Amino acid sequence: MADPTPSTVGVDHIGLSVQNLESTRRFFCDCLGWSVIGERPDYPAVFVSDGHQMLTLWQVESPERAIAFDRRANVGLHHLALAVADRAGLDALHERVAKWPDVVIEFAPEPSGKGPKTHFMIREPSGIRLEFAYDPRLEAARKRQ
Repeated sequence: MADPTPSTVGVDHIGLSVQNLESTRRFFCDCLGWSVIGERPDYPAVFVSDGHQMLTLWQVESPERAIAFDRRANVGLHHLALAVADRAGLDALHERVAKWPDVVIEFAPEPSGKGPKTHFMIREPSGIRLEFAYDPRLEAARKRQ
C-alpha cells in the first residue's frame, strides 16, 4: 500500500520546447517581466523565472520542421496556466499581451466555468498555449497566510 504522504513538494521547473528561443525569451522577459536566471547557449536553452516559478525554454533543433501541438490530438502539455495576483492585473496583462508581436489571443478575460475564477488564453510567439488566471479564492487564502 502506498504511503499517503506525497513524495514531492511542488514543481521545480517546467521545460518547454519552443520554435524561436529569442522571441519566446523576449515575451517572457520583456512582456511578462520575468528574468533570465541562466543560459546554455550550446544546448540552446534559457532559464527564466518570475520569482516563483522557473521555466526552461529549449530551442527545437529544426524550427522550420517543427510540428505545432494539437491539444485534441497530441499527448503532452495542453497549456501552462499562470496565476495573476488580482483582477486589475489580469486585465492590464491582457491589454499588454494582446499588443505583443506574434501573440495569438484565443479569448479575452472571461469567467472560468461558473467562476469566480477569471482567465484568458493565448499562444505566445512560439505557439505555446498559455492561460493567465485570477482566482479571488486564492487571493483571499494568500491574505490569510
